[in-house]
Amino acid sequence: MSERHPPAIRATGLRKTFRSTDGSTVVAVDGVDLCVQPGEIVAFLGPNGAGKTTTVDLLLGLTRPDSGTVEVYGGTPRQAVAAGRVSAVMQTGGLLPDFTVEETVRAIAATHGRTDRVATVIERAGLSAIAGRRVQACSGGEQQRLKFALALVPDPDLLILDEPTAGMDVATRQHFWDTMRADAAQGRTIVFATHYLAEADEFAQRTVLIARGRIVADGPTADVRASFGGRTVSFRPPPDVVRPDGLDPAWLDRVEQALVPLGVDGLEVSSASLEAAFLALTTPADELAGASR
Repeated sequence: MSERHPPAIRATGLRKTFRSTDGSTVVAVDGVDLCVQPGEIVAFLGPNGAGKTTTVDLLLGLTRPDSGTVEVYGGTPRQAVAAGRVSAVMQTGGLLPDFTVEETVRAIAATHGRTDRVATVIERAGLSAIAGRRVQACSGGEQQRLKFALALVPDPDLLILDEPTAGMDVATRQHFWDTMRADAAQGRTIVFATHYLAEADEFAQRTVLIARGRIVADGPTADVRASFGGRTVSFRPPPDVVRPDGLDPAWLDRVEQALVPLGVDGLEVSSASLEAAFLALTTPADELAGASR
């Protein structure tokens, strides 16, 4: 019996290999299992060459796995794309350089039968001011925003984003994530691959870490931080123990014994570091051992 509400994504045993230039076999994805429920916001992290982009291509049906299966809302990825249920913002990919921003959006909207959404997606992607600009005159960040607008045209249930803010400046990146938050609040499922750990830490409810083609951690972002990231404690000392050359050593000795009786205020315990968790989980053991020597 089929599920009444299938997952947004269900990947089982995905494996994909490629032949390198020297004739050897490179395993890009090695037995990946992934299930994403509708409405989830998932960050997909990993170092360069970890298998992120290949996995994204498999989820979108852009390439076929050597083994394993992928379902998107209970069907094949290509069926979901054709039905407008899933869209993607890819790091690479062609745009027609001689078209204007608006012409590009109108052309894609026509293929989806959604010309009614042209003005809406241009505004949501922050492109209104450059709608008449030719694509070849747009910056890298502006072209990424155009790709985002194109992904929104069919009003998809699932957005898959591969390094979506590459080339964007700080203000544009913030606007992009504000838009993503608004979409997520309305129930859209979002899966994004990024190397900006701060974005994953701030935006994702769930973090999936991949290394050497395998998933090495998968859980709520806070839990991943807490399990592998360590903790830092910082505080503000009383003014009378601060000297030009540093803190009073005797006072520091007393701090080791007890904090509360010393009148220390501003005690702060920071959350664990997602960056530390990322390094701990994705760095080969021999490299970690060498760094600790």
